[in-house]
Amino acid sequence: MQKQNMDLLTSLVFLLLLSSISFSDTSSIGVNYGRISDELPSAFKVVQLLKSQGIDRVKIFDADPAVLKALSGSGIRVTVDLPNEMLFSAAKRASFAASWVKRNVAAYHPSTQIESIAVGNEVFVDPHNTTKYLIPAMRNIHTALVSYKLHSSIKISSPLALSALQNSYPSSSGSFRSELTDLVIKPMLDFLRETGSRLMINVYPFFAYEGNSDVIPLDYALLRENPGMVDSGNGLRYFNLFDAQIDAVFAAMSALKYDDLEIIVTETGWPSKGDENEVGATVANAASYNGNLIRRILTGGGTPLRPKADLTVYLFALFNENKKFGPTSERNYGLFFPDEKKVYEIPFTQEGLKHYRDGGHNTPATGDRRVTPPNNGGGVSKSLTGSLWCVANGDAGEDRLQGGLDYACGEGGADCRPIQPGATCYSPDTLEAHASFAFNSYYQKKGRAGGSCYFGGAAYVVSQPPKYGGRCEFPTGY
Repeated sequence: MQKQNMDLLTSLVFLLLLSSISFSDTSSIGVNYGRISDELPSAFKVVQLLKSQGIDRVKIFDADPAVLKALSGSGIRVTVDLPNEMLFSAAKRASFAASWVKRNVAAYHPSTQIESIAVGNEVFVDPHNTTKYLIPAMRNIHTALVSYKLHSSIKISSPLALSALQNSYPSSSGSFRSELTDLVIKPMLDFLRETGSRLMINVYPFFAYEGNSDVIPLDYALLRENPGMVDSGNGLRYFNLFDAQIDAVFAAMSALKYDDLEIIVTETGWPSKGDENEVGATVANAASYNGNLIRRILTGGGTPLRPKADLTVYLFALFNENKKFGPTSERNYGLFFPDEKKVYEIPFTQEGLKHYRDGGHNTPATGDRRVTPPNNGGGVSKSLTGSLWCVANGDAGEDRLQGGLDYACGEGGADCRPIQPGATCYSPDTLEAHASFAFNSYYQKKGRAGGSCYFGGAAYVVSQPPKYGGRCEFPTGY
């Protein structure tokens, strides 16, 4: 009887969301406009596309003049980015920060409605060891905004990857990594509190589902109707993984006594295509995740832990980007193809939601299938081999090696701590050696699956232990 009552309650809650005509006035949807592609339309055409879809917020990963000019007078609110490679200069020289703000912000605002600056992106996983420069850079950029009297209208933050958390499950146990807490997390949260800014966080339920599809229900990951899961720490019931991950961040802030700060989700998305081992990367699942998330945000309501929270969420990404490194999924997060056609049909506005229904709801989910990695040139099945490693191809060129290294240590989630200065695998300090370690870490993490030792042709599989430095040992995954 209790189960029947719970099922009935779950169904009623879901139906209320479906039929809701009460939309949030403060929660909103934006989109990330990445440009790692040689196929994209002009910035002017992109602005027209955004306006035609009712998308009124956009985030870019730099401060490109052509893009900022195209956005002028559009009414679209813009987040620009100070790239990681500029953090050192912005931190060490206030004059650099002032010049950057003058050229890339003050020169365009307010005609181009710049509302925030992302200082760096996922800095804690940047292989170039830029973490120590983050807070000084943020403060120098803020000082520059003050000098132009823009600090009230333009806010500063820095997007964190979810890997900044030591614990994220259950949500109530959320905590930041101990080695980062005093070094940078608390100083950042202090800065955000002082300046009235929000914590930027990048959240990808796809990654959690892909790596744990045997225990995470697909409907839970895709924000579909499901019985939900109870947090054993606080008794709250979660009906989707997105909310659970957001509340893990809220819990981590609360543990440090920063309950007053808000969150903005600067990246989230689901790929429409992936390699054979990338479980759940399909068009139907991408449409379900993004469509249901848009409905979840625009109907408001906060999260179980913060029911009154208003969330602004930036979908990743506007276009498929054909020049990105990494597995096939990296090039297929787009909502649109480069010819401006939709990859799948979902609404972006409150009006469109009135007629929206998840086309995959309660249908068999292709993402549930289990995949056995193939025995092919891109990687060899563990069951058919002895020890294998993935190493860098020194002939691939510096650009490919650096791009692959940045991806592996960043979004790829490789363990790159051993190649930081002073660590066991830092020597020899060469791009090929560091890339080899990072590529192999990613390869082993992915279970040596097909396609996971590729990196745009910058890597290959070997059957003999790599030798780089006297103390460095490459893991085999066993």
